[in-house]
This record gives sequence, structure tokens and C-alpha cells, in this order.
Amino acid sequence: MTRDATFTVKMHCGGCENTVQTILRMTEGVVRADADYRQSEVRVQFDPERVSEDQLRAKLDDSGFTPR
Repeated sequence: MTRDATFTVKMHCGGCENTVQTILRMTEGVVRADADYRQSEVRVQFDPERVSEDQLRAKLDDSGFTPR
């Protein structure tokens, strides 16, 4: 069973959007990750038995994209 999470993340361009998506999509347990820099929004579908929402937040934060 998967869960959905939405994060508000400041991104400045399409390059940032692609970077955020790649970071999350390469994370074990992430099923889907879609970022929209115009909306400053990241939507993630993940398996909570493999990765937690806190771990996803930390992954973004470690990459310089701090979720609000």
C-alpha cells in the first residue's frame, strides 16, 4: 500500500524541478514524484514500509531544497 505526500519546496526553474524529481525518484520506496516549480509543489507517492515522509523531507533538505 502506498501513501501520498505533498511538500511545498521553493524552486526557481525547470532545472530545479528536474533535480527535485530525480532526487526523489532515485530514493528507494518512491513510486512516483512530480514537481512543479511554478506552484512550488512536490507530490510524492511512496511505500511507507520502505521510506518515511521524514526521510523524504531530509533527502530534499540535504539537497538544498528545504520543504516548508
